[in-house]
Amino acid sequence: MNTTREVEVVVIGAGQAGLSSAYHLRRTGLTPERDFVVLDHSPGPGGAWQFRWPSLTYGKVHGMHALPGMELVGADPERASSQVISEYFARYEQTFDLRVRRPVDVRAVRDGADGRLLVETSAGTWTSRALINATGTWDRPFWPRYPGQETFRGRQLHTAHYPGPREFAGLRVVVVGGGASGTQHLLEIAPYAAATTWVTRRPPVFREGPFDEEAGRAAVALVEERVRQGLPPKSVVSVTGLPLNDAIRQGLRDGVLDRQPMFDRITPDGVAWNDGREVAADVILWATGFRPAIDHLAPLRLREPGGGIRVDGTRAVADPRVHLVGYGPSASTIGANRAGRAAVRDIGRLLAGPSVTIPRPTRDDAPIPV
Repeated sequence: MNTTREVEVVVIGAGQAGLSSAYHLRRTGLTPERDFVVLDHSPGPGGAWQFRWPSLTYGKVHGMHALPGMELVGADPERASSQVISEYFARYEQTFDLRVRRPVDVRAVRDGADGRLLVETSAGTWTSRALINATGTWDRPFWPRYPGQETFRGRQLHTAHYPGPREFAGLRVVVVGGGASGTQHLLEIAPYAAATTWVTRRPPVFREGPFDEEAGRAAVALVEERVRQGLPPKSVVSVTGLPLNDAIRQGLRDGVLDRQPMFDRITPDGVAWNDGREVAADVILWATGFRPAIDHLAPLRLREPGGGIRVDGTRAVADPRVHLVGYGPSASTIGANRAGRAAVRDIGRLLAGPSVTIPRPTRDDAPIPV
């Protein structure tokens, strides 16, 4: 039985970037299911927010920006962000009748017939003239590798599986990572743990004063330059520094945020440096970030030799049918909103023109596949 369905646009992902894109597609007059479809592999609304740790309350969320067309108001700052934002996303999908299909796993995106894309999923196959990839990073936690890692007798876990601070009561915890998650974990865990140690590859940069529009533009520009060069994107947060708020100041005064340089190896009982220093540990918590979830795009051979996908605005330079929203400079919530609008505007021009034929590289000059 042929389960292939035709639409103009497939949107992969229903987090901030995917819902923003779907909203703008709707505003151009396209109809869900008939003209475009939104595919989401998660069990329910909320994007990556639905998986955040329970102790991350809405009041602690850094930089959550409302989806276009509907503000998030009156939220209780003491409620878990996973609940608040998942409920908000669910209302948003219903209000704008976006008809998100879930859970649907997208397995591969390939060239199809007549210049169309072939999107192969667990729920059948779609063909489309354009694709908005809004898969984010949550599904690809980055685990660094260090000598001796496999010998560690304690527990290792990543931010993606952080259960909350009470799980670490009475334990010696090493937190690895200099971003917002690492500092939040440390400040939460310290009152419960027997001891905490904070290690980062580079000294943390704390930002004084407000993060104004000019500073935001400068940070985004740095990430944009990387994706224009076909390099793997860094998150916007990675170039803005850590806000020096009251909680961070207290952590610095208390010695909780006493940063140590990155250890050189992992031992069965902890971590060690080449100068002979060792720290005993029961847990190593890797707050080391995420990588873009784009493996399903591998058949299109979009990745450059530098390791990333070269993007102009949101459009993949190697294939103008493909837009990446929530990738690189648009990986913030406000950036995803703007990128969704820009991608839909660009796709509108593509749909108004003739079908696009994409020349594929020969074996000799093929870029490194995803």
